[in-house]
Amino acid sequence: MIFSNTPRPETLKSLADVKHMPFWLDDPSRPEPFSALTENIAADLVVIGAGFTGLWTALIAKQTDPSRDIVLLEAGEAGIGASGRNGGFVASSLTHSFQNGLNRWPKEMKKLVALGHKNLDGIEETIKRFNIDCDFIRSGEIHVANEEHQIEELREEAQTSTEYGERLQFLNQDQVRARVDSPTYLAAIYDPSVAMVNPAQLAWGLRRACLQVGVRLFEGTQVTGLEEMRDSVVVNTSYGRVVSKKVALATNAFPPLLKYLSFYIVPVYDYVLMTEPLTKSQRDSIGWHGREGVGDQGNQFHYYRTSKDGRILWGGYDAIYYRNNEISPYLENRPETFARLAEHFFQTFPQLEGLRFTHAWGGVIDTCSRYAAFWGRAYRGRVAYTLGYTGLGVGASRFGAQVMLDLLDEKKTERTELQMAGSKPFPFPPEPFRSPIVNFTRWSLNQADANSGKRNLWLKLLDALGLGFDS
Repeated sequence: MIFSNTPRPETLKSLADVKHMPFWLDDPSRPEPFSALTENIAADLVVIGAGFTGLWTALIAKQTDPSRDIVLLEAGEAGIGASGRNGGFVASSLTHSFQNGLNRWPKEMKKLVALGHKNLDGIEETIKRFNIDCDFIRSGEIHVANEEHQIEELREEAQTSTEYGERLQFLNQDQVRARVDSPTYLAAIYDPSVAMVNPAQLAWGLRRACLQVGVRLFEGTQVTGLEEMRDSVVVNTSYGRVVSKKVALATNAFPPLLKYLSFYIVPVYDYVLMTEPLTKSQRDSIGWHGREGVGDQGNQFHYYRTSKDGRILWGGYDAIYYRNNEISPYLENRPETFARLAEHFFQTFPQLEGLRFTHAWGGVIDTCSRYAAFWGRAYRGRVAYTLGYTGLGVGASRFGAQVMLDLLDEKKTERTELQMAGSKPFPFPPEPFRSPIVNFTRWSLNQADANSGKRNLWLKLLDALGLGFDS
């Protein structure tokens, strides 16, 4: 299906009363922020960034060695960046998708699938151990085809993936519409391994777990730079500093403290809507009683899911890069994208015409050219980093934290021996070349969607180089 990008007057009415803030963060249970670092202290490990990667890093490090003094620094509040404003899809995939992983690391794919499932089990175990109330539900995810050429692609993926340990199930049109009823659906695959979660509540629960095991947290603490000493690293902040034996960088899409890392990522803005709760008759008109996550197969794709109180989160499609790697709060509100998303929503679910949206927001994603996390070390091994999740880090961030800790502790593990862990993505060019290349690639992907998936010469060149841009 080719979506119309021209919003109708009735679509604009559905957005008339939206609140421009992330639905998940608009929660009275949001914790009060901790005070900032205002003195000079010492630590065994400093973790910079209290999103999912930083929270998992601090928690796992402390659980592994309770005697280790761990300091967690956050420029704002824990979980208010990408970790608190995403769709809440907790995938077992460590490679952004099965096909992306198979294209890049075919010899490792069985191991990567197994490690991914083990990682998801570990997330669930932690949620249970620390009694984190975050609406974690193993509902699975449905990948739908709404174009004829996508049907065979899904069928082949379901068949191939079984050889590597996945349990994807192909659904014909009647089967998928029996689960979620949209006239745009032609077929689908169902992935039972994916879970749904309230991401902000998960982040706040991990924050509480970190405090419970003895991690020292400082919020409102902007790190201004790193300095290497003979046997330590100095972490400078606005009002104090930490002299630490080791440092873990978990800053996601925000400007990296190691400047050369900016060549490997581009900050891309993603936008999301949340509806009001559906009435019983509205819910009955679409089914969807299993609370599965859903995503379509377009290069510019939509992702959507239901919440505990019966709303529908609807996001994706536009992925906007702003010149010079700009990141700013004002970029989180993009009315033309919200209108486009709303129009696509009602094209997908015409039976919900008249439903209104209550929240609209945006957030920045750390995109890399291989679509999956990467790692490295600096300062003679005393600093490690992971980034590049490209929008699928809710689950993979725990694995990313484990690899980063392995590197810092100089442990040779099953994780560190992966080709995936030891390689880097292809870098992006700097400005002024970055903007036209990224935007032309996005235009090309849109053209492919409009032409039955046929990729132009530019996309074929990227494929040949192993970059494989596909969303």
